[in-house]
Amino acid sequence: MNFLQKVAKKIKTIKGRAANPRYTLAANGIFINENERKIANLHNIHAGKRAFIIGNGPSLNKVDLTLLKNEYTFGVNAIYTNYEKMGFYPTYYVVEDYLVAEDRANEINAYHESKAKFFGNYLRYCLVPDDTTLVLNFRLDYREYENFPNFSENLLKEVWVGGTVSYVCMQIAYYMGFSEVYLVGFDHNYDIPKDAKINKEIITSTSHDVNHFNAAYFGEGKRWHDPRVDRMEQSYHRAKAVYEKNGRFIKNATVGGKLEVFERVQYESLFV
Repeated sequence: MNFLQKVAKKIKTIKGRAANPRYTLAANGIFINENERKIANLHNIHAGKRAFIIGNGPSLNKVDLTLLKNEYTFGVNAIYTNYEKMGFYPTYYVVEDYLVAEDRANEINAYHESKAKFFGNYLRYCLVPDDTTLVLNFRLDYREYENFPNFSENLLKEVWVGGTVSYVCMQIAYYMGFSEVYLVGFDHNYDIPKDAKINKEIITSTSHDVNHFNAAYFGEGKRWHDPRVDRMEQSYHRAKAVYEKNGRFIKNATVGGKLEVFERVQYESLFV
């Protein structure tokens, strides 16, 4: 039986396949291209270690982010614009939102400083993969299905959305084997300015951004989605349950904010 025959046979025997058969094959050990091989190499690469997921809330300005320079970190969206205060770029960089991808395409395509960049396969029309990019099979299912949202323990097969890119980071961190995940900059509180232009779930700013670490983050002309905090909390509860079921944990090291799903820990105490 040649390789193509083996692939065809595998397709027929795999049940509950993902939307893209390529990723389903990868989840079962058959790699069509280098992208899937690279994803496979990340499995449990950081087993037993700790990671920090850096949010983009204004509370980032209240902590010494340089303490994270030698830690494993996940950054998202326009986190690279905070380099001067951080003094480093995140180890891993993730984009989920197509509005961010479109509005900052030139910046994101020119960004090569993280060890790996992750984005969904649906963003290829504006984001161009480079040597550090890993394209994931995002399952864009926002329906209010039972036990929303699903949580993927296998990046080779799929990654589920949950209304916040941080939920994607939690799934990636889980796949990499991190046993301790700490959140910083998760203010979990959003104000929609009165002068913003609203078209259904898409908001376009006409003035400074008050919800992130700098005023230009989603400043004038930038588009963003209606922040569904309730949906985010559903995602966080699911991630918390999966981590704890497997002897791991996520804790919140944010200064202030309104996220109470996770146990809180004082940021500075993590570096004593």
